[in-house]
Amino acid sequence: MLRSFQMVDVFGTEPFTGNPVAVIADAQDLSTEEMQRITRWLNLSETTFLLPPTDSKADYRVRIFTLARELPFAGHPTLGSCHAWLEAGGQPMRGDVIVQECGAGLIAIRRTESGLAFKAPPLIRSGAPSERDVARGAAVLRIDPARIVDAWWGDNGPGWLIIMLARAEDVLAVEPLRHYPERIDIGLVGPHPEGSEVAFELRAIFSGAHGELIEDPVTGSLNAAVGQWLFGSGRARGRYTAQQGTVIGRSGRISVSEDGTGNVWVTGRTQTLLRCG
Repeated sequence: MLRSFQMVDVFGTEPFTGNPVAVIADAQDLSTEEMQRITRWLNLSETTFLLPPTDSKADYRVRIFTLARELPFAGHPTLGSCHAWLEAGGQPMRGDVIVQECGAGLIAIRRTESGLAFKAPPLIRSGAPSERDVARGAAVLRIDPARIVDAWWGDNGPGWLIIMLARAEDVLAVEPLRHYPERIDIGLVGPHPEGSEVAFELRAIFSGAHGELIEDPVTGSLNAAVGQWLFGSGRARGRYTAQQGTVIGRSGRISVSEDGTGNVWVTGRTQTLLRCG
């Protein structure tokens, strides 16, 4: 099985500082099992497979796999897949708006001066988590539950349990467990001091295929859900910049904005750094 693919860096400030995604084109002859096997072999947080759309409103279709499972939606794979599709000569039907078909439905993506931007999909689940869920999150993060300022469900495919701490430096100081027997997706967020270059620090901790806990370098789906929460709760207005990946040596930058109709858009730089085939 000989396949060509692109390695796209997403949300980086410069090459090799964001989150890589492998994008495999013309994947319609691959089975679900083969896609999962390829993803595990590449050993990236996500690998995507481009397919012809089944919806006449879409420009292309994508399937998104982690090492453990297929996701209906994920953020940096969305931007990376769109980048690869455009670079391969894809022509959107609607000018600067590209429509991606995925498990979560149709996702609008637009080209901006700052990079590609996707519109956050509707949340599958939102609202306050139970005390048990918050306690479970605190146990995974190895922090005192009393340090948690607020918590919220932001499930948009990955089922993010979002935990807010008082300060960005508190987020950076967290040392989570290495393994956890149940599947869990935790997003951490904390504000930087007013006047800082970035407004919020984020971290994403999620379960791997064998119960190991993985830290994602930069996470579009988490930033989308956090943006919906921050704008909806009045903690942010208009536009802000978030930072992610600091603890693991990355310098991810994510621009999050709310338009006049209440839609949240997540923007980041994309760049093909490796091409095979």
